[in-house]
Amino acid sequence: MKTVLKHLAIILCIILVSLMGTYIGLAIYYHNAFAYGTWINNVYCTGRSIEEVNADLVQDFTYDGLTVFDKEGNSYEIPAEDIDYRFDFVKALEIYQKQQNPWMWIESLYRGDSRKLQPVVSYDRQALDGIIEQIPFLAVERVSADAGRRVAIVKTNHGYELLNERTDVLDVDEAERVIAEAVEQSQSEVSLQAEGCYHDLELTAPMQETLRLWEKVDRFQQCGVVYLMGNEQVPVDASVVCDWIALADDGSFALDENGELQLREGAVREFIDALADTYDTVGAARQFRATRGEIVTVEGGTYGNRIDREAETAYLTDAFLQRRQELHEPVYSQKACAQGRDDIGGTYIEVDMGEQMLYYYVDGVQMLSSPVVTGNTSRKMGTPSGVNYVYLKQKNRILRGPGYASHVNFWMPVKGNIGIHDAAWRGKFGGSIYQTNGSHGCINMPGDVMERLYDSVEVGTPVVMFY
Repeated sequence: MKTVLKHLAIILCIILVSLMGTYIGLAIYYHNAFAYGTWINNVYCTGRSIEEVNADLVQDFTYDGLTVFDKEGNSYEIPAEDIDYRFDFVKALEIYQKQQNPWMWIESLYRGDSRKLQPVVSYDRQALDGIIEQIPFLAVERVSADAGRRVAIVKTNHGYELLNERTDVLDVDEAERVIAEAVEQSQSEVSLQAEGCYHDLELTAPMQETLRLWEKVDRFQQCGVVYLMGNEQVPVDASVVCDWIALADDGSFALDENGELQLREGAVREFIDALADTYDTVGAARQFRATRGEIVTVEGGTYGNRIDREAETAYLTDAFLQRRQELHEPVYSQKACAQGRDDIGGTYIEVDMGEQMLYYYVDGVQMLSSPVVTGNTSRKMGTPSGVNYVYLKQKNRILRGPGYASHVNFWMPVKGNIGIHDAAWRGKFGGSIYQTNGSHGCINMPGDVMERLYDSVEVGTPVVMFY
C-alpha cells in the first residue's frame, strides 16, 4: 500500500512540474508575443511579434490625404504624398503589448481581446503649413481684418439687402489647428463649420443701429401682391418696393417723426403707369401669324386691354400699407377677351385685305373662310388696318352715307361705321375688286357666308385687319 502511494506521489509531482514548466514556458513565449485570442484591427495576432503584426497592419492601412470643407461646401484636397505622410503601428503595439501580462496568459483562453489601434503618424509640418497657406477660403480670411468687416444695407437688383460680414467668420488659427489634428488622426475629410471654426464678431454701436434700421427696411419691402396679367405674373416684391422708400437729399433713408420709413410720393402711381404701359394693348402694335403663313405687324385699332390706372393706384397703395399677400387681377377700364400681352386668343376674325379673304377661328381652329371686298383704295376709302372687335350685331339694317342707302340683312360693326355685312348687290368677291370698285370702307361678304358668320360670332370677338 505504501509503495502505491509513493508511486502516486511521484506521478503527481511529475505532472505538477510538467504543468508548471508548461505554464512558465508559455509565459516566456508570450513575453515577446501577443497573448492568445488577440485581434488588432481585425488581424489575428496570437503568438506574433510586434514587427510581424506591424507589417500586416501597415499593409492594410491606407491614407490618401485630407479634404477640407468650408461652410459653403467648398473643398480643398491635401494629398498625403505632398506632406510626406508616414505611419506605423510599432509604438501603439508596444504600448498595447505592455498592457498584456504574459503570466496571466491563461485568462486569454477564456476571453479573447479585440482592439482598434491608430498608427503613429509623421509628416512634414512645414509642407503642411505651406499648403494650408494656399487654401483659398483661408487665404481670403487672412486678408480681411476684423476691423474692416462691415455691417451695411446695400441695394441690389433684388432690392435692399443686409451685408453683414461679422457673422460666421472663420477663425484661421483654429482652422489650421483642426486641419493639422485631422491629418494626425488620419481623417479623410474635415468640416471647418462642424468643428466650430466659425464665430460671430462683436458689433459696434453704429453696427447695431444699422441692424435696427435694416429691420425697418426689411419689413417695408415685404409686399406680397402678385399681379395676374394673363399667363404672366408680375410680383410686387422687394426689387420693386425698394424704390418706393423715400430718401433724403444725401441718399439716406428719410424717417418720419416716429423714426419710421416713408412711402415716396408718386411711387405707386409710377409702378402702375409702367405696368399699364407694358400690358395695355389698345392700339398697340401686335405680331400676328396670318393664315397666309406670314408674321404681320398689325398696329392701331380699338380692341384690347386698358388698365384703370386710378383704381389700381388706390388698390395697390392700400394693399401695400396693409401688407396683404394675394394674387390680384387689375381693374380694367376696357377689357379684351384675353389678358396679357397676347390678348387676341384663339377665337377671332381675320380680315386679310391684301388677299381679300376673311377667316373665322374658334379656339385656334378655322371654322369659316370667304372672299370679301373691302374699302375702295382708289378713292382713298381703304379699310383701315388694326385690331378691332365686334361691338354690335343687328339684322335688317339700312346703311347710310353720302349718296347711298343700302339694306343689309346682317350687320356687325367693328370700328365706328366700319363693319362686316352681306352685299347682295355684288356678284363677285375677292381678287382686286377693292382697288377700283371697293366699298366705302366696310367688309362686304356673300350673303350665305355672312349669315353663318353672324350666327356664330359673339359681341366682343376680336377682328384682326391688315394688308
